[in-house]
Amino acid sequence: MSTELPPVAPEVLAEAVENLTARLRKKLDDATAGCADGAVHDADGSVTFRFGEDALVTLRPGPAGTVTEAGQATCTCLLAPRCLHRAAALGAAPLADAAPPEPEPEPALAPEPTAVVPTEAGSEARAAAAPAVSADPAEPAEPVPALTAAQLGAAAALWHAAAEALAAGVTAGGAVVQAELLRAAHTARLAGLPRAEAAALRVVRGLRAARERRTAHRLGDLTASFRELLHTAGVLASGATDPALTGTSRRAYTAGGSLQVHGLCREPVLSATGYGGVVTHLLAPDGSRYSISDVRPGGLARARGAGRASVALGGATLDHAGLARGGLRIVGATVSAEGRLGAGRGVKATPLPGAAWADGPAAPLFARPAAEAVAALLAGTADAADAETALIGCDVVVVGAAGDHLLVHEARPDAPLLRMLPAHPHPELPHTENLRRIASYPGLHLRVLGRPDLDRAATLRPVAVGPVAGEAYTLRLPEEWLGRADLGYDRLQGSHFPPPDTAPEPAAGAGPGPVAEAPDPLADSPLWRVRRLLETGVAGGRRAVAEAARGAAPQTAYGPLRRAGLSAAADLAAALAAEADRRPRDAFGRLADPSPDGYAWAWLAAATHLAAAERSLVAASWTAATPSGATPAAR
Repeated sequence: MSTELPPVAPEVLAEAVENLTARLRKKLDDATAGCADGAVHDADGSVTFRFGEDALVTLRPGPAGTVTEAGQATCTCLLAPRCLHRAAALGAAPLADAAPPEPEPEPALAPEPTAVVPTEAGSEARAAAAPAVSADPAEPAEPVPALTAAQLGAAAALWHAAAEALAAGVTAGGAVVQAELLRAAHTARLAGLPRAEAAALRVVRGLRAARERRTAHRLGDLTASFRELLHTAGVLASGATDPALTGTSRRAYTAGGSLQVHGLCREPVLSATGYGGVVTHLLAPDGSRYSISDVRPGGLARARGAGRASVALGGATLDHAGLARGGLRIVGATVSAEGRLGAGRGVKATPLPGAAWADGPAAPLFARPAAEAVAALLAGTADAADAETALIGCDVVVVGAAGDHLLVHEARPDAPLLRMLPAHPHPELPHTENLRRIASYPGLHLRVLGRPDLDRAATLRPVAVGPVAGEAYTLRLPEEWLGRADLGYDRLQGSHFPPPDTAPEPAAGAGPGPVAEAPDPLADSPLWRVRRLLETGVAGGRRAVAEAARGAAPQTAYGPLRRAGLSAAADLAAALAAEADRRPRDAFGRLADPSPDGYAWAWLAAATHLAAAERSLVAASWTAATPSGATPAAR
């Protein structure tokens, strides 16, 4: 029997908090804390909370295991349903995900084209929001419809709730502040702004994680979530009609005709909201990228088992393990904007033999330097998240372990040292163990397929690895693996590596000892001062920013930024500190301007500039040549 609480729809929790009196709202955080410790789980899936002698709260989730209606949460006290007990029990439960997208629509019956060239696989949010592109370049693009009055009102309400939450910070961002965000998020969903709703839910989950001091919480992640939420709500509230910010709640599939795809790799999918599964990346002979995913509730157990689940596509007899090293010929394919293959009723699929990385459609992925691939990703999309989900390939030479990551050297002249981190750090997944084993073979030649981490300098998160053709000191994988190992599912063993006595001689002057760390322009930059100020605001709210600014003279705080040529960052940080400390009062001591809008705009301006500056430094780190003597292993 599960001991986890059933997820609660955001609008149900928001309504419960809204119905409380002002006196009860002040007690809500204390009532929520610890109320789940004594929860009783019944065999029918319901959960009961006891508050004192006479108050019992019962949550009865629906068939999907989620509390989606107010009537599914009841209390026996006299004030129910407007009682503190019911709101506290709902607040202790995890938030449910946004409403699922509508079922995949079948393409309109029309003559099927012979081929399709989709966009490269990208982030789900951006791809779902991407406008349709006409097949005829001469045909004018359809105008983007203006925002409706309901959308403008929902965006304005969400901006106000986000600004209030930012001004409060984690320390004061309790259940009431979170409920205001949830109410605004629900209004945004009803108005047709799913991306704004999703951004608000991420902020609420981040606030909860921070207040509960969960080990997986990172203040930097919550700061990024606030930046995205404020940017999305602010732009929409101004009336801008940007489809990438409006989003859509359904993934549109179009007829793709006949396709031939070959497997690249597969990787586990594990979300913080309890979903797990697998995504298999595919490649067409013309270089177009596709994917097939199987993600459902189930968490880690499903992520581990889905790697060998059957592929639900057109009656194909392959599982995901076979598809990652095989291929499909698809007739009547349906394809979403981001290259996701659909399983419509008219889709037929036939298995094909697999293609090796070295001589198949994947060969061009490894033909250009990693720096060029990263630059193309950054230049080809306005959404940074889209670049972070795309896969790039490169050949590298293992240098060794350095701290919590693996250092490798791209096998090209004047190439920089690259850091390799696990794509999924969960200890029950084999990514970390595989990288640790690889690190024990300095000088090993590897072919790597992974995604760049654009929040870190020259960092790659590998998804799959394989041997390098023509190199003696490289991986020796089983023939049935077809020359690659999926790091999220395959576990590398000693027999997969070359004998130690075949290792190359160390480079001249390398010698024993720890591996020299690669230069990190992001860590060496004084931009950390702006980052600390922004994160101080997220953690402690507006008051904390004002107090931090009073503690040091402006020249001491922002002088290093100006001396490094980062005068814009210094000006924006100073403006944020000044706005945080601006609290004008009238003759009676009351705040003359209680609105948090000015502070939120100042914080957003500084956060947006910081993100762009850091992204530029990260992009430059992929092109920086390795200093002399920094690579202790032979190449």
